[in-house]
Amino acid sequence: MNDLRAVVFDTDGVLLATADRHAAAWKETFDGCLPEWQPSRAGARPRPFDAVREYRDLVDGRSRLDGVRAFLTARHIDLPPGSSEDPPGCATVHAVAARKEEAFSRMLRTEGVRVFDDVRPALRELREKAILCAAVSASRHARSLLESADLLAYFDALADGQDAAALALPGKPDPALFLEAAGRLGVTPAHTAVVEDALAGVEAGHRGRFRLVVGLNREDDPHMRDALRAHGAHLVLPDLGGLPAALEGERA
Repeated sequence: MNDLRAVVFDTDGVLLATADRHAAAWKETFDGCLPEWQPSRAGARPRPFDAVREYRDLVDGRSRLDGVRAFLTARHIDLPPGSSEDPPGCATVHAVAARKEEAFSRMLRTEGVRVFDDVRPALRELREKAILCAAVSASRHARSLLESADLLAYFDALADGQDAAALALPGKPDPALFLEAAGRLGVTPAHTAVVEDALAGVEAGHRGRFRLVVGLNREDDPHMRDALRAHGAHLVLPDLGGLPAALEGERA
C-alpha cells in the first residue's frame, strides 16, 4: 500500500471560521439584487437567498464568479458576463461578484477572523509525523487571512484564488486547484488526502482521485454527513481532532 505523505486542506470552514461570513456576504449581495432582477408582481417579493441550503448547494467552495453563475442558473436569471473592471452592482456577473467581494471585505475589516480550536493541535501533530500540508482556497484573501491568523508557517504550500486566476484554473468541483497544491508539495494524489467541508470541494477531491477524501461536518448535521458521502467523501469527521489518527490508518 502506498504511503500517505501529504494533506491538502480547504481554508474557509476547515481552518478558519469564515464560512458564516461568506454566507452572510452572499445573502446581502443576492438579496440586494433580487428585486432588480425579479421585480415584484402583485405584491409578491422575490424569494430571498437561503444562506443555508443555497449557500451549501450553489456557492460554498466555489469562486465568486462560479458562485454567481450557479445561483443565477438555479434562479433562471440571465445576466451579461461583463468584465473584471465592472464596479460592484447587479447588472453583470462580474459586478455581482465584485459586490460580494466588497461585502465580505467589509465584514473581515469589522469582525476579523477566527481559527477553529482544533486546527493548531492537528497541524502540529501532522508536522511531528512528517506529513506535508498545503492550504487551498478559491478566495483571493486566503494568504492574508492565514497570515493574520498566524497559520501560514504550518503549511508547506498554498494555492488560492490568486493562483487560480493567474493559471486560469477552473474552480471546484474541478480538482485543478487541489492538484496544483499537491504538485507544489511534490506529491501525487495517490499519496495525498484532501480535507473539505464544502460539497463542491469533496466532489473535487473525488474527481482528482485523491487517496483519501475527508468531509468535515462541523455542525454534525446528519443530512450534511450523507451529502458529503454522496459527493465522494471516504470519511466524515466532526472536527480535525480525529484526522491524524485517520491518516495514520492510511499509512499502515
